Amino acid sequence: MLPFEQQDIPVASGESITARFFPPVGAVRGMVLVVPGIAIPQTYYAAFAGWLARQGFLVATFDYRGIGLSLRGDLRQVDTDLLGWAAVDCAAMVSALDERAPELPLLWIGHSLGGQILPMVPNHARVDKMLTIATGSGYWRENSPALKRIVWWMWYVAVPLSVPLFGYFPGKLLRMVGDLPRGVIRQWRQWCLNRDYLLGVEGQPVRERYLAMTLPIVSLSFTDDEFMSARNTESIHGFFANAPRTMRRIAPADMGVKRIGHFGFFKAGSEQTLWQPLLLPELSL
Repeated sequence: MLPFEQQDIPVASGESITARFFPPVGAVRGMVLVVPGIAIPQTYYAAFAGWLARQGFLVATFDYRGIGLSLRGDLRQVDTDLLGWAAVDCAAMVSALDERAPELPLLWIGHSLGGQILPMVPNHARVDKMLTIATGSGYWRENSPALKRIVWWMWYVAVPLSVPLFGYFPGKLLRMVGDLPRGVIRQWRQWCLNRDYLLGVEGQPVRERYLAMTLPIVSLSFTDDEFMSARNTESIHGFFANAPRTMRRIAPADMGVKRIGHFGFFKAGSEQTLWQPLLLPELSL
């Protein structure tokens, strides 16, 4: 793994999040912000970030408040939700990269949730292009068949019972997703139970934010994704109605691998099989 600089980034709430910056190797081509999925620590993306740095990018990874290195103290005391992660945490990361190299273009690579929330980031105009990886709406009735049986129990039993008892969502204990701040899991539950996902919950102002997005978007989704069905993927990207979109639905066999799923794209050792053939053509900014 390439060396990196770890830094605490102040956020608008008066708190801070922990980020890692991977310096570019060779000729500098631009900057990349790797935006994580729910409950996924930035360490999971370290090998991927190192590979991007070797392609000539200044790369930043980070943890949302309450997750990984950004957890400060007791998770019960973390007061944020998904919109806060976007409007506060992601905005701080965009600003941090801009301060380092205001002259360089910025690519947003969002995994799962990370590909959903860019419209709610106040300084999103600084982003030149977005790549979404395994990103879908999360509406539970459109989840993959195997997942439907699990999330029904999660949304109607596990979350309503566990959050008041623990003061947060004990996902590790329940072997579901991961530990999450109560505001995050409660808002995510609302979104996932609504046919129009977050648009059905947050209303017209958020809908208009999606319609205002005009940057190019490239979606990479996978036929064996255990969480996101093809319909989930089509739905969330349909919210970006005025943005030019390139949609790619990829079967593992097409890449010469047995499995990719929801998490496999970022695994170390994927340089030759996934990152180079799928991402190198999309890294031009």
